[in-house]
Amino acid sequence: MKRAIIGSIVGGIIFFAWQFVSWPMLNLHKAAVRYTSNQAIILGALTANLPEEGGYMVPGLPETATSADHEQLMKEAQGKPWATIQYHKSNEAATTGAMVWNMIHSLIVNMITVFLFCWIISRISDASFRIIFLASLFTGFIVFFNSAYTVSIWYQWFDIMAYFTDAMVSWALCGLWLGWWFNRK
Repeated sequence: MKRAIIGSIVGGIIFFAWQFVSWPMLNLHKAAVRYTSNQAIILGALTANLPEEGGYMVPGLPETATSADHEQLMKEAQGKPWATIQYHKSNEAATTGAMVWNMIHSLIVNMITVFLFCWIISRISDASFRIIFLASLFTGFIVFFNSAYTVSIWYQWFDIMAYFTDAMVSWALCGLWLGWWFNRK
């Protein structure tokens, strides 16, 4: 248990450090957070036209739409622009206190994620460095394919390769650490 706890603490820090390198230092996700000089106009239009916080698909249909309504929308929307919107009425995350809590929350979730992986690899009888490293890489693929990639098939994330890099680098670094940690004498 001690091995899994220490492994998850250090592994969580490795994940957290990579997230810092990926987002603010290397700016790998810049394609998904581009700037527009029209932001005040866009935010004004969203505030005036969206009834509440939430995710919106434009064009979209109300929940009461029929199959015929969906078919009609598909025909009308073909070849035209579309957008997904994540709308928030207030940017509470930008405050210093919220930012600190978000960072702590992220670190804790990273540690829990690695702890769950440590639990799995601790059940493998021949968990050599190579097995742990490969299991970690495969986990990176699973995480990417079952989350970012699957969503991007439908909603075409502009930073999909950044998410792939994040999954593979963080799980590879964690696999190197855990492969060494679980096999040291």
